[in-house]
Order: sequence, then C-alpha cells, then structure tokens
Amino acid sequence: MMWHVVLMKPRPDLSDDDRRALIGALEHAVREIPTVRDVRIGRRLRHGAGYEAVMPDAADFMLALAFDDLSGLQTYLRHPAHADLGARFNHSFSVAWVYDFEGGGVEVLRAGGFV
Repeated sequence: MMWHVVLMKPRPDLSDDDRRALIGALEHAVREIPTVRDVRIGRRLRHGAGYEAVMPDAADFMLALAFDDLSGLQTYLRHPAHADLGARFNHSFSVAWVYDFEGGGVEVLRAGGFV
C-alpha cells in the first residue's frame, strides 16, 4: 500500500471562500480519481506530551491518501482533478510537507522494511 501524506498549515489570511473551494477540490479529486482507496484527515492535537515542546510549529492538519501501489499514486498525481486541487493547495497553505510512503502493518518490521 502507498500513502501520500501531507502535513500543512493554512495561510492565516485564507478566506472562507478559498477554504470552501479547497475542500470542494479535494472532494472532487477523491471522488473522480479511481485509484484513491482511503482518505484520512486530521487536526493536530496538543495534549501535553513531552515531544510537543520540541516539534516545529509547521503543521495544523494532516491529509493521508491511500493507494494500492505506486502506479495508483502516479495516476492520482497526473489526473486533471489533482491539478485543480494542487493549484488550490498552493494558494491555501503557508507551510506544507508532502511525503509518499510504502508500507503496511507491523509485519513490515519483520520483513526488514523499518530501521
């Protein structure tokens, strides 16, 4: 399984209209691009854990999209619906980190796919 993970911080001056347009573009992309298998979105949670003090303040939200394989991810990235989402994304965030991961469950550890 492939995971496309985005950590992001919205621009402080992002308008409600731009926010709605971004959400609409994301909904359109995940509905129209058949290789998207799962979508998870979350807001950063701060609860007093020690590591929070040493983490950069670089992300308020995370988006994770799952694909069966690299080909599915590449199909998503090349799709016209992703092009619209990307344009809105670039306009909406002051900071964004985007990473792609290949993985599965804890069995990946035994297979030598971690550390």
